[in-house]
Amino acid sequence: MGAVYRGHDRHLDRRVAGAFFSEPALTFDNYQEVLFGTSSSSGRLASFLINSIVITVPSVLFPLAFAAFAAYALAWLPFKGRDWIYIGIFALQVVPLQMALVPLLSFFSQGVEVFGVPLTPAWNLEGAGRFVQVWFAHTCFALPLGVFLLHNFMSELPHELMEAARVDGATHGTIFRRIVLPLVAPALATFAIFQFLWVWNDLLVGLIFAGGTEESAPMTVRLAQMAGTRGNEWQRLTAGAFVSVIIPLVVFVSMQRYFVRGLLAGSVKG
Repeated sequence: MGAVYRGHDRHLDRRVAGAFFSEPALTFDNYQEVLFGTSSSSGRLASFLINSIVITVPSVLFPLAFAAFAAYALAWLPFKGRDWIYIGIFALQVVPLQMALVPLLSFFSQGVEVFGVPLTPAWNLEGAGRFVQVWFAHTCFALPLGVFLLHNFMSELPHELMEAARVDGATHGTIFRRIVLPLVAPALATFAIFQFLWVWNDLLVGLIFAGGTEESAPMTVRLAQMAGTRGNEWQRLTAGAFVSVIIPLVVFVSMQRYFVRGLLAGSVKG
């Protein structure tokens, strides 16, 4: 009996394939359903897509700005203990992400106490306020790599260029804004691309610190729920997966042009 049913299924598949090639039709019903459907079996990914954008954009801009400031200070501002601070930041890269999740979650939910003296209160954020927790977590996890990468680029800039700017009366703010940032654009683009892809595709941090609710959860959390509860509805899973892929693909292609342009501009001297 099982063989009869399997034979019938193969015959039905051949009929469907033949109908597609003889009468092809293009429809976006699956995307409409997975994004804006209201039934319990639909994806309802539109709100989760907005959550992913709200999480990703600040999680890229914050570490990019903080890492650029810190890298410039460690590369061009002479102060005592600068090398040890850089070594400490570099060493933080070996700390696994999973080891920091529980202490950071305790920091958000209970605050920090030292010998019974409260130093920071508990955040106790709910709903859309959990975005702040996700931004904070992604920024902390991205800073060691960002500072290391940008510091290596900034420290290789010509000393003569910096000295000439100081002779002309330029302050550190002017040097950073008008000289350093344009020259390290390839490093900024590289770090922004990797950070965007990391945050957009992240499931663990988003699930722990944003929760699984529609108010704050990213799209990866919703796709995991769809795969776990309705894995047989492949047409909606593939549509949701394509929606999840298309935005980082567009960002990568658009920013890669500036990245390659910066590499080519700095490859030839004179």
